Amino acid sequence: MKAQNGSGPVGADPRVLLGAEIRRRRRESGLTLVRLAEQAQISHPFLSQLERGLARPSMLTLARIAEALGSTQVELMLAADTAGRGGSADTAQSQVIRSHEGVQLPRGIARSGREEGSTRLLVHGRAAFYPQEFVDVSGDFGPYFVHDEDEWVYVVTGAIVVDLGDHGDARLAEGDSLYYTGRTPHRWRVVDAPQARLIVVKAAGREADSRGWDG
Repeated sequence: MKAQNGSGPVGADPRVLLGAEIRRRRRESGLTLVRLAEQAQISHPFLSQLERGLARPSMLTLARIAEALGSTQVELMLAADTAGRGGSADTAQSQVIRSHEGVQLPRGIARSGREEGSTRLLVHGRAAFYPQEFVDVSGDFGPYFVHDEDEWVYVVTGAIVVDLGDHGDARLAEGDSLYYTGRTPHRWRVVDAPQARLIVVKAAGREADSRGWDG
């Protein structure tokens, strides 16, 4: 059994690939730049920069864009990754994802424009589940995320408090994990340290029909 190495073509810029995928889906949906920007709650000049690969969206911004396009963050990231690997969405029997590989986006963008934290997709192609590496730095809760698929969170380093809406809160320290079913509202914030490193695994769903946002 031969493992697939995660390297994409030399010179492939994930920002350009992701922007091209957003533009392709926008045009397929019959949306103008202005209309999609309104639905995603961003400015149309910024959306134009994203589509041309001149900027990277935060995960929250990508979630809003994906929702407006009838897709998900993971679906858009996978499409960009697939384009970067020559257009094949097939998943190898085994994969090696190196520490510098995988589509990566900032968790948030500060008012100064500085990127904060990161999310990195840890699989190529369609799979039974989608592992992601999160580096979170925010000590404040953001908006709730809700999606159809079950999800599992494991704390590698640091600590977080997870708000599950009506289901209560859970404090997770290093080595702790949390599983919740689809449609469970969730959000988290970092506590007791400047940052937390997490592994978040989302079950696969019918991506084309999903309107879910990844935490």
